[in-house]
Amino acid sequence: MEIYLVGGAVRDQLLNRPVVEQDWVVVGATPEQLIERGYKPVGKDFPVFLHPESHDEYALARTERKTGQGYHGFDCYFAPDVTLEEDLARRDLTINAMAQSADGEIIDPYNGLADLKARQLRHVSSAFVEDPLRVLRVARFAARYHYLGFSIASETLALMRQLASGTELQALTPERVWKETEKALTEQSPQVYFEQLHAVGALAVIFPEIDKLWGIPSSSQSASRMDAGLHAMSVLQQAAQLSESTLVRFAALCHDIGNDASQLHARANPQAQESPGVTTIKKMAKRLKIPNQFRQIACITREFYAICHRAFELTPEQLIATLESLGAYRQPEQLQQFLLASEAEFRGHTGSTKKPYPQRQLLSSIALATASIDSQPLLQAGLKGAEIGDAIREQRIEIAADIKSKLTTVHTQTQD
Repeated sequence: MEIYLVGGAVRDQLLNRPVVEQDWVVVGATPEQLIERGYKPVGKDFPVFLHPESHDEYALARTERKTGQGYHGFDCYFAPDVTLEEDLARRDLTINAMAQSADGEIIDPYNGLADLKARQLRHVSSAFVEDPLRVLRVARFAARYHYLGFSIASETLALMRQLASGTELQALTPERVWKETEKALTEQSPQVYFEQLHAVGALAVIFPEIDKLWGIPSSSQSASRMDAGLHAMSVLQQAAQLSESTLVRFAALCHDIGNDASQLHARANPQAQESPGVTTIKKMAKRLKIPNQFRQIACITREFYAICHRAFELTPEQLIATLESLGAYRQPEQLQQFLLASEAEFRGHTGSTKKPYPQRQLLSSIALATASIDSQPLLQAGLKGAEIGDAIREQRIEIAADIKSKLTTVHTQTQD
């Protein structure tokens, strides 16, 4: 029995990145032998075991044979005669197909070290096209290592285009698509994930609502409207710099979804009926089984980010109405997520990256100051039912007027 550290742990160790988890391959063993040593079997599709003390994953060396469509369309063969090189051959990228022995030796049968040095994401073999999930995984690795200068090898891009043009991507379950996408949203450069998927034609298959943004103008009212696809990527990049929250990043990504010629101007009424863009986001979320909290913040951002940009133009009454529509008093954390996504949209425009965005401070300050209004004096004054709600709202409007006046003065002085 021989045990090797494999995959991401070896790769990230060589890149001097933090190693989050360690995966191991066991060569020359049977499931029974591992169980006898106290390993706990957990694998469903192939034999994976948890170490009795570290709880790291240990998988028996295996080979795979394509038998059907999709991510699960494989038959696995595992036996003591499967070699380490055969196990590594089934992996997606050369930089993921390295192993390290107990004495620290790097086993590199597919030139992963050379590709690490060249900053290339390159497939191990032509078997790459047997697993459609690899299109998404490679795009995610491109997003993760973009800051180090990594790019996808041209021949690998060709195989990704081949997969995107066939029917394999459509066989991926919504859960797998969203899982990879959510992971991509955590990366340092999440926009690269969507850019690469768009470039190979995969985005049109799995996220057509986002892919359709390329080639149309953004919905911003700024003088220099960008291509909405390029703008969405710029906004997502800004969101990643402003916040580590995947909710903020997803909302920023979706801010222009459903955009068309009838929606090029921001809607000015917070109480108006649902926009086509919000309807489109809801349909996308249902199709891909995107969690409700992501759907909700994306819809709110799509509906109200342009109003947020105009916050200093709104009356105190409109400011309170906007906060109520945003659910600021029920879900204050969601308000902060919305404000960050809106700021990212603002900064996503050419020339606006370094500009101040006092609108976030204005709405945040008003929400905080008006969140808790003491109703006891109102009750003592004899007010009842709806009268109390009206009185609380009047107090909120007064507070909003005061805060707006003060921050407008500061904002004006800053501009001068």
